[in-house]
Amino acid sequence: MTILLLGSGGREHALAWKTLQSSKCTKLFVAPGNAGTASIAINTSIQPTDFESIKKFVILEKIEMVVVGPEDPLVAGIFDFFKNDADLKSIPVIGPSKEGAKLEGSKEYAKEFLIKHKIPTAAYDSFTASTVEKGCKFLETLSPPYVLKADGLAAGKGVVILNDLGQAKTELRNMLVHQKFGNASSKVVIEEFLDGIELSCFVLTDGKNYKILPTAKDYKRIGEGDTGLNTGGMGAVSPVPFADNVLMEKIETRIVKPTIEGLHKDGIEYKGFVFIGLINVSGEPMVIEYNVRMGDPETEVVMPRIKSDLVELFQAVANQKLDEVSLEIDLRSASTIMVVSGGYPEEFEKGKTIIGIDNVQDSIVFHAGTKLENGNVVSNGGRVLAVTSYGNDFKEAIKKSYQNIEKLHFDKMYYRKDIGFDL
Repeated sequence: MTILLLGSGGREHALAWKTLQSSKCTKLFVAPGNAGTASIAINTSIQPTDFESIKKFVILEKIEMVVVGPEDPLVAGIFDFFKNDADLKSIPVIGPSKEGAKLEGSKEYAKEFLIKHKIPTAAYDSFTASTVEKGCKFLETLSPPYVLKADGLAAGKGVVILNDLGQAKTELRNMLVHQKFGNASSKVVIEEFLDGIELSCFVLTDGKNYKILPTAKDYKRIGEGDTGLNTGGMGAVSPVPFADNVLMEKIETRIVKPTIEGLHKDGIEYKGFVFIGLINVSGEPMVIEYNVRMGDPETEVVMPRIKSDLVELFQAVANQKLDEVSLEIDLRSASTIMVVSGGYPEEFEKGKTIIGIDNVQDSIVFHAGTKLENGNVVSNGGRVLAVTSYGNDFKEAIKKSYQNIEKLHFDKMYYRKDIGFDL
């Protein structure tokens, strides 16, 4: 098969790496890709939301499957675009319909879905600029900390948690009235704070059947000890050590099954990944959020632990026969550490030459924000590289990643030195 993968981050490099291990993939294009995907596949400079250009490319290159990495094209309706086009409808798209993608595209929609299908989640209410003062009154009914979430897509940065009521009210006005996150915060969901430890559950579904992929835990804050600003993710481990059989059984029966059944009952077409952001509150799993694609950097630890043929799994998803294939998991742990540009997630510089990638041994380097310039690999984003390693446990895997990061260098490079500290 000739496959087109959309996206340009570490998630897409990991998906490309896994896809190319399949004997069923003869040619892989990545749009737009990065320096890492360029070394194993064929990059094409098409943006994932430019559907007309994607259509032309798909027809020209006789693409037989499209795998969608990021959320933007899913929320914009790429699945429906293919389904409703006579020239494209026979080509499977791995990713949900536009309606299904609302689970990530709108926090309010996700909360309504959770409540409707009796899936455990925090109490909430949502507000707009015209009801901002009602929102401030609602904050007064909650005990701190206060959780404010921009309703729309904000690249993983639209959630604010504050301990001070006055600050929370100011931030609510900033988000709604002063549009701190642009259109993403034209509506804000205020949520009850849940106290526990977070983990991510990944599910692959054909809309009827599902497979639960390896669990992972990522570290969102820029600073050690989980301090400072939220980022797209600074590292991840898989499996999650505290996700034992008892917790996983609760997650499957109370959350995964009702989610997939809920999509089916609501007539929502969904063929792709469901990322369920969970919090373990004294042994009871509750849903914080849904994403409609794999997480990043969790993909960089989940994909290396899948032993099964990924393309075979995708074909089963497309044909709604996921119950007919098996999912084999590598029992080793995997960890990834994200190497970022100095200043990220605020102002940072690009175009820094990266050296030492060829010196890495016994780890996999997934490129996140990189590009090729005059034969050199240079930084091209806030999160630059993800260094993934296997180990008999997460500590051994983390240690290997740190040893290999020592071999890498670019100007103002930064990484957290405490991934896994809370486990």
